[in-house]
Amino acid sequence: MQDDYLSDLTQNDLAKLAGLTRQTIYLIENNRYNPTIALCLKLTKALSTDLDSLFFIEENKRGN
Repeated sequence: MQDDYLSDLTQNDLAKLAGLTRQTIYLIENNRYNPTIALCLKLTKALSTDLDSLFFIEENKRGN
């Protein structure tokens, strides 16, 4: 999850906005939980963003 969107929010703030628990936000941020698409959409709505902006895959310099 990109940290840019979370810089002004605590985990608890985001959890409340998205209707989730703080623990769920923590697990997602630390790559310990793969959220469902429904959960991802709750996060995008809470943050007024889209899936592409919220979640991304960094490619190495070779494009793999």
